[in-house]
Amino acid sequence: MSETLLVLDFGGHSGEQVARIARNNRIYSEVWPGETSAGKLKELSPIGIILGGGRPDVCVYKESAPRCDPKIFDLGVPVLGICY
Repeated sequence: MSETLLVLDFGGHSGEQVARIARNNRIYSEVWPGETSAGKLKELSPIGIILGGGRPDVCVYKESAPRCDPKIFDLGVPVLGICY
């Protein structure tokens, strides 16, 4: 069974960069849209989830800022936010 690191992309440049770094270190990674549901992520059985940054013109404190499904924090896998 493959060990997959999932990178959730919120529109910034860091998502693809993080996935590339993981792959360069022989860690299989996939980039998924930031709004992907926790249910779908659970089906993929990730070893961890990285939240990639958003666009630089979007303030994270605004109501309109992109958000992940809060249930991802209940999946029992490590979650790391980068550049957000």
